[in-house]
Amino acid sequence: MPRLRQALRERLAASAHWPAFDARLGRHLGALHDELALLYGGRPDFERFLVALLEQAFASWSAREPALKALDARREADPDWFQSQRMLGGVCYVDLFAGDFAGVQARIPFLRELGLNYLHLMPPFECPEPHSDGGYAVTSYRETNPRLGRIDDLRRLARALREAGISLVLDFVFNHSSDEHEWARAARAGDPAFRDFYFLFPDRTEPDRYERTLREIFPDEHAGAFSQLADGRWVWTTFHSYQWDLNYANPAVFAAMAGEMLFIANLGVEFLRMDAVAFIWKRLGSACENLPEAHTLLRAYNALARIAAPALLFKSEAIVHPDEVVRYLSPAECQVSYNPLQMALLWSSLATREVNLLQQALEERHALPAGTAWVNYVRSHDDIGWTFADEDAIELGIHGFDHRQFLNRFYVNRFEGSFARGVPFQDNPHTGDCRISGCCASLCGLEQGDPHAVARILLLHGIVLAAGGIPLLYLGDEIGTSNDFAYLQDPGKAGDSRWVHRPPRRADLEAQRLDGATAAGQIFMGLRRLIERRQATPAFAGGRLIGFRSKNPSVLGFTRPAPEGDLLVLANFSEHEQAIDAAVLAGLVPSAADLVSGRRHELRAGLQLAPYQLLWLQLVQGSS
Repeated sequence: MPRLRQALRERLAASAHWPAFDARLGRHLGALHDELALLYGGRPDFERFLVALLEQAFASWSAREPALKALDARREADPDWFQSQRMLGGVCYVDLFAGDFAGVQARIPFLRELGLNYLHLMPPFECPEPHSDGGYAVTSYRETNPRLGRIDDLRRLARALREAGISLVLDFVFNHSSDEHEWARAARAGDPAFRDFYFLFPDRTEPDRYERTLREIFPDEHAGAFSQLADGRWVWTTFHSYQWDLNYANPAVFAAMAGEMLFIANLGVEFLRMDAVAFIWKRLGSACENLPEAHTLLRAYNALARIAAPALLFKSEAIVHPDEVVRYLSPAECQVSYNPLQMALLWSSLATREVNLLQQALEERHALPAGTAWVNYVRSHDDIGWTFADEDAIELGIHGFDHRQFLNRFYVNRFEGSFARGVPFQDNPHTGDCRISGCCASLCGLEQGDPHAVARILLLHGIVLAAGGIPLLYLGDEIGTSNDFAYLQDPGKAGDSRWVHRPPRRADLEAQRLDGATAAGQIFMGLRRLIERRQATPAFAGGRLIGFRSKNPSVLGFTRPAPEGDLLVLANFSEHEQAIDAAVLAGLVPSAADLVSGRRHELRAGLQLAPYQLLWLQLVQGSS
């Protein structure tokens, strides 16, 4: 370690940027060294690799705008800033939401009207067409999709968002690249500098050995985890055949992607969505998912960010077993993470009208390490998968496989009486596996005119807003946008049903957002009211919650504890009125004000919840 510091000092100390960089080296170099040593420490060139990596990091730090360095200092002084009850996220595709970067910038007033201060733009980087996987087949992180604008336009947008109090979120697609990336082109051509950037095999011998323990992710795309090239070779492609998995056993890959990560950070990005984190390390004889080395890689990238871009935070995207999801969360790894379990069980509760699995998850799987937070959401750009743990389900007498089959039938309208109009994604008849595509409005019944659809939409979002962490809206859901089947006319999208729930902006619905006579207006104004109440209520800060058993199988309950008085959340997941007996509420204050409706409820008399009603009750001691 002293030798590393001295080598860097000799090269860099003359720069005016050195003192601040050196101070952070003193705090974080040990963690970076120790993590990378676990992966590459046995190599004779390890020390040289580390010096070169840190020189690259220093060059990035030196190029970082003064405004971003000021942001770094503010974030370091307030590391829990993202735990605020004022946090509200939105996610969209640039072209579908606003046309291009300039269009997004012009729509900042709408984002502020909604209350957003976190905006995730789906990958805007250069990708091949039509095989872009919605931006996740990246050919260059240094260039953007020309239809959206140039890289300087993205930088300008990031600055405008920051000045408006909105943090920019982009993806770090670091498990794979497009097969048209310059690295892939060089590897295909046999360039020795890039030959080991990917997993290329001359025949099926090694792929067959690996596939004995791998699961298929996109069975509709290709069998197994490998795709054959025109020259007969095989390449590792966990997802689409045009997305080549990167080989992190090669330290040159880590260094190359570190350069891309820091370039993105210097655009003004404040959160990186760490895409497909579960798959980033491979080991023969394993499932090649959630391996210890995946966590090591994340901690190493995190330590590098603390040195060269301290304001940057990581968001884990791990749609895996709940036990594995939480392992990616720590201040030293990913500070925030999607909460796929809560998302899946919201939809499960809506279909069954029973909250048992969701209640269990909130009580047993919601707690997180200090300094971390969930990103809670109703849906995302991706499909809905039923990621609950079978061992949790069996405790409640629920057979996991059968329950998933029911949910699949219910949400693709193959179950009598279903209000949902979803579309199957990656339907695998061999395993019975299936995931669900569909806009929130269509899955809640708005598409078919169900009278409870608006209430269902507000209920789901009300739980997401109340449960702690960062609530995330898929933009368009706030005005009730429904499924869009126009994707079927596009050859580049027709084979991917997820495009059904990635509709373009509906200006007509947006124009109705303040008209209470329309569904769009009822949803928008209802959501806006919930958002305003949340942002004004300190009890919603942080992520701590305590389960509250309503003794009614259709009513979810939990409290958000706060010094000024706890807040009780109750939610009826049924289309029928539901009662909570006075005895269940006997230990609470005699009466409580509901932040949602503004009404006061006398708890000593019990409660009656209307169909799909949501209550946020302030339990202030001494109130009457």
